Parts: sequence; C-alpha cells; structure tokens
Amino acid sequence: MGKYFHHSSGKLFYTDHGSGIPVIFVHGYLETSAVWSGFAEDLADRFRVITTDLPGHGKSDILGAVHSMDLMAGVLYDLIVSLHTGPVFMVGHSMGGYVTMAFVDKFPDMLTGYCLFHSHPFADTPEAIAKREMEIKLVRAGNKDKMFPESISKLFARNNLEKFAGAVARSEEIAADIPADGIVAVLKGMMERPSRVKIMEEGKVPCLWILGTHDSHINCDKIQERVKLPSNARVEILKNSGHMGFIEEKEISLDVLTKFIKNPG
Repeated sequence: MGKYFHHSSGKLFYTDHGSGIPVIFVHGYLETSAVWSGFAEDLADRFRVITTDLPGHGKSDILGAVHSMDLMAGVLYDLIVSLHTGPVFMVGHSMGGYVTMAFVDKFPDMLTGYCLFHSHPFADTPEAIAKREMEIKLVRAGNKDKMFPESISKLFARNNLEKFAGAVARSEEIAADIPADGIVAVLKGMMERPSRVKIMEEGKVPCLWILGTHDSHINCDKIQERVKLPSNARVEILKNSGHMGFIEEKEISLDVLTKFIKNPG
C-alpha cells in the first residue's frame, strides 16, 4: 500500500518498504511505479526501497503544462527530505534517467550513487524532438492509445516478446492509464532538457550504467563512445535485453545493482 507526499503544487504517490541503505526508483516515459513491481520487492529484502509515480503519472497529480526534468527532480528532493532518509541511491529507467541526471546536477550531496538503467545523459536530437511533437499532436487529438501497442513492444528485445507477453500487456495497461495532459507535460519536459554529459563525466557521484544489447532506443555501443566515463563509473551490458532489463534479465540486474549499491564506484 502506498502513501501520498503533499508537495506545494500537488500530491505525489510513493511506496516505502524495507530497511537499510535507501534506494529510490524513478520510472520512465509511459510508466508508473508499478513497472518496478517484483524487482523493487526483491530489493526491499536488502535495502530500504522507495518508488514513486512521477508528476502526471499514475496516482500523482499533474503539476503544470510542462514537467521539466528539473521540476521532477525537485519534487523527488522534497520527498526524500520529508522521509529523513539522508543520502539515497537513485535508479532511473529511461526518462527516469533524465530526471536522475537532473538530480545529480542539482543535489549531488543527496546521493550515495546512481544508476542509469537503459538511459543516457544527452539532450534530445532534432529527430527525437520531431517524434515527440508528433506524439503531442496525437495525444491532443484524443488518440494516445494508438501509441501503445507499437511503442511498448519495442521496449523489449524481439526474441523476448513471447516469453514476456504478460509483462508487455501489463506495460500497455500502465501506459493507457496515464492521463493525456500528463503525457504532454512530460513530452515537453524531455524536449527542453539540456545535455548533462559533462555532469556524468565529472564523476562527483558514483555511477552504474546498465545498457541492453538489443535496445532499439539506445545503441549500447555507440552511446558509450560519446561519454568519457570517470573512474567511479561502471558499465554493465545485458546481453539478452532490450530496454527492460529489470524484467528481461531480472536476476542479473538484481545482482549487479545490489553489489554497486553496497560498494559504489
């Protein structure tokens, strides 16, 4: 059962389980905290695990016309302060990684480390911005459901679609429940985010970077060539995963993440 944190602009839904090192999970685009179901529960046997519905997603309120990565990082900061956790380890999946990078930029002293899970520190390309603008038009026309079957299936490696058919269907259900205004607000926020590659390269906070060999959204080989990782960063390549390694290769992901949280960098 979750709880609500009442932010100055609205309420934020979150869960808080387990004990030990605090770990906060930040979900991606067209997701909610429910996407971590199972994975977060397993980690709660080892750590204090916090999950949230980002503003405009799931049970959390829409806070404005644009949900910038900085705005959402600020809300997470306020939540963490209210929970008296002290510094946390932050895990950001996909868009959640963009929020995580904003948090690293703004509040590095509040982190023991962070994980970019199928994410990266770069700004949107012109091609990505054009795609997001098309999605905004589709959502505003009342056709947001048309995005889900194709966009959700592309999150998984092609060879895993049959094996994880239930997870694919569950992801589609989660996406369908996200309100249109919430989708538009976060699309605008992603379009305007700056590159934070220099923040990642500075290495003020230890980083675990998890990528998937079969990720159709992020080319794991090319993306690594664009970042000069510091000595306290580690890269883990999931050989049989697309964009959803915490589902597609759950046990490996749990093991890698657990070891890094306990001994970051």
